[in-house]
Amino acid sequence: MKNIVLFGPPGAGKGTQADKLVAKYGFNHISTGEVIRQQIKAETELGLSVKAYIERGELAPDSLVINIIADYVMNHTEGAGNIFDGFPRTTHQAEEFDKIMTANGQKVDAMIALTVPDEELIKRLLLRGQDSGRKDDADESVIRNRIDVYKAQTAIVADFYSAQNKYVEVNGVGSIDEIFDRLCAEIDKL
Repeated sequence: MKNIVLFGPPGAGKGTQADKLVAKYGFNHISTGEVIRQQIKAETELGLSVKAYIERGELAPDSLVINIIADYVMNHTEGAGNIFDGFPRTTHQAEEFDKIMTANGQKVDAMIALTVPDEELIKRLLLRGQDSGRKDDADESVIRNRIDVYKAQTAIVADFYSAQNKYVEVNGVGSIDEIFDRLCAEIDKL
């Protein structure tokens, strides 16, 4: 079983690539952002508690996201592996994630980061906002804030996995298939 953290800023293509990786390798896929958006849409207690954070382009509270992941890991211990998309986003989450994985007899095999220049991210997200109707993708100032939050709070998680020799960068610019081929080359090395 392979456990891969698919990493990168908003708009890097994590969700698109995760879908292709699921189809090729038979991995399970969890996008914490998608879980939270579903909860917001359903107006659950969880969704309502994080809605304001998300609409401002901020991260959901660690405790909430850690609980979502702990539940997921406990219920996905079989199969080809898991792709974690959008988690961990802080060093604290990464530390807690290692504990969760160990408690369930698993480990993170690699953090694969899609690297994309900021202006390309903004372009992609504005286009996605037109298609998806997502408020956090429709406002350039919110997008820029999300990228800044990523750089300040999330990008440092790469250091956590680098220290474990589990961090790999993949160029996230090019066609979807070109990026996918680069990701597969890295996964096949695991």
